[in-house]
Amino acid sequence: MRQRTEATIVKHPTVYRLIENIEKVVVGKSREIELSLVALLSGGHVLLEDVPGVGKTMMVRALAKSVGADYKRIQFTPDLLPSDVTGVSVFSQKTMEFHFRPGPVMSNIVLADEINRTSPKTQAALLEALEEGSVTTDGETRELQQPFMVMATQNPIEYGGTYPLPEAQLDRFLFKFKIGYPSKEEELEVLTRVESHHPISDIQPVLSLEDVLTMKHETKKVVVNNTVKQYIIAIVNATREHGSVYLGASPRASIALMKAGQAFAYMQNREFVIPDDIKYLAPYALQHRVILNSEAKLSSMTNERIIYEVVNQVHVPGGKEIAR
Repeated sequence: MRQRTEATIVKHPTVYRLIENIEKVVVGKSREIELSLVALLSGGHVLLEDVPGVGKTMMVRALAKSVGADYKRIQFTPDLLPSDVTGVSVFSQKTMEFHFRPGPVMSNIVLADEINRTSPKTQAALLEALEEGSVTTDGETRELQQPFMVMATQNPIEYGGTYPLPEAQLDRFLFKFKIGYPSKEEELEVLTRVESHHPISDIQPVLSLEDVLTMKHETKKVVVNNTVKQYIIAIVNATREHGSVYLGASPRASIALMKAGQAFAYMQNREFVIPDDIKYLAPYALQHRVILNSEAKLSSMTNERIIYEVVNQVHVPGGKEIAR
């Protein structure tokens, strides 16, 4: 198991137990698991952008099984229709009535696999679910199960036949991050674990959905004082003023960063958010919310690098520079 850094160590006993359970399947990805739990507790969603085969699907499945959640996987393809995501009304000749058949999005944890391979019309079917926690079909709005979280994946290598997510869709994801390749030692551990059977079959719930809802409620009670709020605003405003940025982060980004800070502080067993929480989370919460100008793109500048520059330029009393 990978050694956690001081910045990411989880002190809440219940959350720590949940992470340990997921790590029975996912090797060496403590930070990525923790960020996923921040999203779950804050009511956010995650975009995983990485190459195939690094464990994205397995991490989502292990998380769902660990909390006893209803889990669905949607394989996004060019011919997928919006009704394939949200559900459809079917006429029954037996009852002579229409009956609604829920789509896979009406689950607790949804894996939207290769979301950039489907049409914008189908991508848009997720917008209401991501933001409002509901779907509208046949003129009727239906509330989604709670807790509800979408973890979407996309392959950053193969762009042929894909439909890049528009900014409006990207902005509805709390975090964007990569899983990354394991180290040699971690990959050896993976081979050892799956030699006779896959450990995902042995995963048992360590929390119930009621426990998760209780934790989400407690997360909202975490205090964010004005100093921290002003720090969030300073970071977000700095993205708008950066010379390499065409379009900076929106006020929705400020709200997302604050809610993520509350969840992260709760996972540290604290009743208040500190500036270092925000500094740690900002790169994951902001890199997909800015658009670089043409000069920055031509000079091979990346969104991630811009956000790290911004975060390290905004002063934090007692804070440390974060490594890229």
